[in-house]
Amino acid sequence: MGVINDEHIDSWTARLMELAGALDRETARGFVHDVYRGAQSDLDSERAEADFEREE
Repeated sequence: MGVINDEHIDSWTARLMELAGALDRETARGFVHDVYRGAQSDLDSERAEADFEREE
């Protein structure tokens, strides 16, 4: 899986907190981390599938 970049997490956490207002930083950061991890996992799966198909 790709590396989770804390700078990206912090940037998106700040954006989410601006939009949501009532969220505390820890909750917002956890949400952003989960979304980021899920997106990275999906990208990794797509890359692996594309690599597999190229090798066939």
